[in-house]
Amino acid sequence: MKNEIKKYRILILGASGFIGGSLYKELCSYFKTFGTYHADNINYSNNQHFFQYKLEEDDIFEILELIKPNIIISSLRGDFSAQVVVHQHITEYLASNKCKLIFLSSANVFDAYSKYPSYENDKTLSNSIYGHFKIKIENMLLRLPKNKIAIIRLPMVFGSQSPRINNIKQSIKEKSPIDVFPNLIMNVTTDSKVCQQIHYIINRNKSGIFHLGSNDLVHHDEFIKEILGSLDVGHAILKNVFTTNDDRYLAVLPKDNLLPKHLQLVSQEILTELKL
Repeated sequence: MKNEIKKYRILILGASGFIGGSLYKELCSYFKTFGTYHADNINYSNNQHFFQYKLEEDDIFEILELIKPNIIISSLRGDFSAQVVVHQHITEYLASNKCKLIFLSSANVFDAYSKYPSYENDKTLSNSIYGHFKIKIENMLLRLPKNKIAIIRLPMVFGSQSPRINNIKQSIKEKSPIDVFPNLIMNVTTDSKVCQQIHYIINRNKSGIFHLGSNDLVHHDEFIKEILGSLDVGHAILKNVFTTNDDRYLAVLPKDNLLPKHLQLVSQEILTELKL
């Protein structure tokens, strides 16, 4: 088993982003790990394990043929139409190569269902452009053999260097309001926990659909207030945003594909991590 694990060649698409970068740091000590970056960045151009890849311009087949990965992790951001084309090309590569795709999806594939949380095998339905886009790629992947894919649906992701936390700090610095949604019930996670969970999925060669969020639910406004308390960053101006008169759920809870207990989390762990 250990020898098989060492043979893994992992390509992270979007490794210069927040979650992609965290995944690279988590996996590079254990596997032959490569990543793509978009911008002209000297920090990556001298790294032989990183390849510049511009979603709208470059051919993904060139990188795939060069690296010959047997695991691809897609954490791409950018133009939705271009991403659909890229994933079409990846499915062609998967069909003719011994390779698996781990696709980072979103709770937004369920954002049309507001009255209850969603589980792995629930039918997807979205009212948002972002949710529609993620569903389109998910449906494309679900036509492949099950052992070829792992779909990772994520709720809001926090972390000490996450865009959400950085935006909160920036808003406080600029004395601008932070939007909170009092009627939104959600679950949450951190980049560090997601990376540990994906590492486990790779090691155990797991496939299927995974909901990698906290086991408990929180109200968005209350959770942001708790984050502000954990960060101890001074006075914040909060702006209540009501998109509906009733509570609405945007939560992806695990039920069918449960990971071991040490890889599960509750929202309080995120607040503890932010205090460190």
